[in-house]
Amino acid sequence: MVATTLKPLPIEASRIRLEIRTLQAQLVEWRRNLHQQPELGFQEQQTAAFITRKLTEWGIPYQAGVAKTGIVALVQGDHPGPVLGIRADMDALPIREANDVPYRSQIDGKMHACGHDGHVAIALGTAHYLMNHRAQLTGTVKVIFQPAEEGPGGAKPMIEAGALHNPELDAIIGLHLWNNMPLGMVGVRTGALMAAVELFDLTIQGRGGHGAMPHQTVDAIVTASQLVNALQTIVARNLDPIQSGVVTVGSFHAGHANNVIADSAHLTGTVRYFDPNLVDFFETRFRDVVAGVCQSNGATFSLDYHRLYPPVVNDGAIADLVRSVAETVVEHPAGVVPNCQTMGGEDMSYFLQEVPGCYFFLGSANVDRGLAYPHHHPRFDFDETALGIGVEMFVRCVEKFMHCNL
Repeated sequence: MVATTLKPLPIEASRIRLEIRTLQAQLVEWRRNLHQQPELGFQEQQTAAFITRKLTEWGIPYQAGVAKTGIVALVQGDHPGPVLGIRADMDALPIREANDVPYRSQIDGKMHACGHDGHVAIALGTAHYLMNHRAQLTGTVKVIFQPAEEGPGGAKPMIEAGALHNPELDAIIGLHLWNNMPLGMVGVRTGALMAAVELFDLTIQGRGGHGAMPHQTVDAIVTASQLVNALQTIVARNLDPIQSGVVTVGSFHAGHANNVIADSAHLTGTVRYFDPNLVDFFETRFRDVVAGVCQSNGATFSLDYHRLYPPVVNDGAIADLVRSVAETVVEHPAGVVPNCQTMGGEDMSYFLQEVPGCYFFLGSANVDRGLAYPHHHPRFDFDETALGIGVEMFVRCVEKFMHCNL
C-alpha cells in the first residue's frame, strides 16, 4: 500500500464537475450530521431516518427496513438500460472518540471510526445528482444502504431479503474511504482486494495441580504455548509461499496463581487469506494442528471456528471500468494504484459473490492536516475533500456503465 506520509494530490489534479463541487458543502454537512449520531450494526435507526428524509425530499423511491435497518433506493433513468448497484455501509464502531472537533460523536462509546458516515454521504450525493439528471440516464441505479458491516454482517441478510432483485442487478460497485492512501488517490485491482475473515475461539482443557508437581498435571499453558507457535506453520510450511495468509492469536488467557498449574487456557484470534479456493484449507489444517498438539500433551480442546466474511474479489471487466474512470478523475500519473490489497475484510464480498462488481479504495488521508490516523483509531478522521471525489467517481462509473456493453 502507498504510505500516508506521501502528500495528498492537489484538488486541481481531480476533475470534479462544477455541479458536484457545488454539492461539496452539503456532502460535508450530511457527513458531519451522521458523524455526531453514530449507531452500531442493525441499530442504525436515526441514520436510516436521515437517509429516507433526504430520499423523500428528492422524490427518490425507496424500500426501508430491509434486513432491519437497510434501505434500497432506485433512481430510474428516462431511458431503459442496465441496472447498476451502488453499495454504502452505514454502521459505526464501539469506540470512544478522542477527536476535539465541533462534529465529534455525541454518543459516548460510539464513533464513526472507519468512514462509513462518509460512504453514506457519497451515496446520497450520487443519488441526488443522478435524480437531477435522470433525463440523460439510460438504465437504473439501485443505491443500497447496508447496515452492520463491522459485524455481524448486513450484506448477507440484505441479499436474503431480496436487495439484488426487482430489478435484477447487472453489476455492483462500492468504495471505501482509505486513510492508508493520501487524499485523491484511487486503489483498484482485478481479483482479490480484501481478505477472507475467519475467527476462532479455542479452549484447551488440561489437568491443574501444584506448580511444584507438574508430573501430576496436564499443563494447559504449556500446551497452548506450543500451539501458538505450531499454528504459524500453517502459513509458513503448509501454504504455497506464492499465496498469502495470516493466522493471528489475538488473546491468551490462563492461570490465576504463581504456584498453580492452570487446568485450562483460552485463545481467540483470526485467520485471513485472499484465495477463495482456500476456504476449507485453513479450517481443516487449523483443527488438525490443534488436535495434534493437544494429543501430544494429553489435553483436550473445544473449538468454535467461524467463517465471518469471504474474500472481496473484483470482477475483471468492472474493475477495468472503475480503473478507466479513475484515470479520468485523477489526472496525476501516480493517482491510480493498480495492485493495492489489504488483509482487512469486508462483507461487500457477499454482493460480489452474487453479481459482477468492483470494490475500490479512495484515498482520504492528509498528513499536513493531522487527518491520517488509521481506521478504527479513536482519532480517526479524513479529509472531506474525498467526498466530492467519491461522488464524481460513482457518477462517472454510472455514466460509463450505462453506455458500455460489458
